[in-house]
Amino acid sequence: MHWKTKVLKISLNNPEPNIISEAANILLNGGLVIYPTDTVYGLGADPFNTEAVRKVYLVKGRGPSPLPILIDSIESAFRVAYVTPLAERLMEMFWPGPLTIVLKAREEAPKEVLSEYTIGIRMPNHKVALMLAKSIGGLIVGTSANLHGHPSPRSVDDALAQLNGHVDLALDSGDVIHGIPSTVVDATGSRLKIIREGVLKAEILKKYI
Repeated sequence: MHWKTKVLKISLNNPEPNIISEAANILLNGGLVIYPTDTVYGLGADPFNTEAVRKVYLVKGRGPSPLPILIDSIESAFRVAYVTPLAERLMEMFWPGPLTIVLKAREEAPKEVLSEYTIGIRMPNHKVALMLAKSIGGLIVGTSANLHGHPSPRSVDDALAQLNGHVDLALDSGDVIHGIPSTVVDATGSRLKIIREGVLKAEILKKYI
């Protein structure tokens, strides 16, 4: 692969619909797109497209392992996961925001991104990411746009320094707000388990749960 990734500037507060639809078109045809979220820049793919998901592993240089999914709405969560009362409380308190919730996956969930029977989902606090997810049916792969083991990208330049030429398009809305990945929790049961502490600190979560 020797071409360069196409880069398009996109507005943070009023994402241009024509740019979103260009990105959506690439995703729906099995391509990959770097896009901004509230935490870090993500590497987007259609989670229901097996080939596209395999491409994500290839580009990141890692073996198949579960991939987090960004969703456009709480309704989309109910479509692909068994939402527990605990998870519903977390969604009400912390979504949209930097919290990934691991739940048992429904039959309808995209198989390639699961960890055995669970799916990690998050509704980001970022208009570009939300519109992009919505434009391809409500779900988009939300892994960070970096090589496995390298730091998560805070800007398009950070992402392209690692992935240029391996991704079809990069959407640039400037540096991200947090620059650290989301906090990941397991809410499959009635007790909260923290898998990875990120932007949201454990003591804040524990205060509410």
